[in-house]
Amino acid sequence: MAQFVIKKTKTGFTFNLKAKNKETIATSETYNTKDSCKRGIKSVIKNAKAKVEDQTQKEVKKVHVPKYEIYKDKKGEFRFRLKAGNAQIIAIGEGYKSLASCKNAIISIGSNASKAEVVDE
Repeated sequence: MAQFVIKKTKTGFTFNLKAKNKETIATSETYNTKDSCKRGIKSVIKNAKAKVEDQTQKEVKKVHVPKYEIYKDKKGEFRFRLKAGNAQIIAIGEGYKSLASCKNAIISIGSNASKAEVVDE
């Protein structure tokens, strides 16, 4: 079963969404409180099936929030960020060598987030 794993850090709380195979597919920002971290998880669940705006294409088809934005980082790897309806970033992905892998991670969030249990690390 997929899991949202809440972790206490020196500066607050974060979560990772882990797929059934325990691989991290999305990471959060740092929240000041555990309750705000849990609200962030609820926002990811609510927005997990958002549309995708692929900013790596020559002709970018703009999508309104909530949305996933796919972009290339400084290393040339594909990454995504999930933005909520208020345009705040609520989850980010790791760097992927291929666009297909990045898109697969987004699909995985869409299929796993609503069924994921919330656990403390």
